[in-house]
Amino acid sequence: MKNKNDRTSMVNKGMGMVAAVVLTALLLVGCGQNNGDTESARDTNAGSVDVTEAQRAESNIGAGDSSENHVDTENITSMENQSAEDQTMESGSTQLEVRFGDNGEAFMMTLLDNETAAAIARYVGTSDWRLPIYERDADADYSVLQYYDIPSRYEIPSDHPETVTEAKAGDVFYSDPNRIVLFYHDAEISAEYTKIGTFDATEEFITAVEENPVLEGWGNKIIQISQP
Repeated sequence: MKNKNDRTSMVNKGMGMVAAVVLTALLLVGCGQNNGDTESARDTNAGSVDVTEAQRAESNIGAGDSSENHVDTENITSMENQSAEDQTMESGSTQLEVRFGDNGEAFMMTLLDNETAAAIARYVGTSDWRLPIYERDADADYSVLQYYDIPSRYEIPSDHPETVTEAKAGDVFYSDPNRIVLFYHDAEISAEYTKIGTFDATEEFITAVEENPVLEGWGNKIIQISQP
């Protein structure tokens, strides 16, 4: 009986040891899977971080390019505007077309860059001027100059008048109030004028001024000023 009981006890112990081994193995397998899942999750998160950083970098690069392009566009526009202004200055100021008499040849008067000349150009741009030429000033030397009175309804600013002591043929001045003075020969003078423009004093120009006929029925000459 003792031997039988001893064998039974040994069998039970053996089975218990086997069960313990199997349980331990199962626990190890479970731990391995958990570690694998954890590592996999870490890899996934790392990949997500990498992608996000890459997207941010691309976004920043795009934003920088857009800003730089905007600045470049503004610079180009500014340079084009400056170039246009430079070309305007190089090509000269505004010009007006002038005829001495109703059927006279057209001559170009180049205006200076000042408020007086600009005001005259604006008014002429809205309506051509047809002005009488008077020779009533006892102190004026009509062999070298003639003047044209602008109607008082036109408000012409006198932009920094100066004392003029010498005039060249073709010089045009403004005399306050509302008078244009043209010199068609060189002259020594002393007057307060604002210079507003010049003509190319060719022989044809001088002849046109001198031979401008008296308008029939008026008793005086006329000058026509218009936009070309």
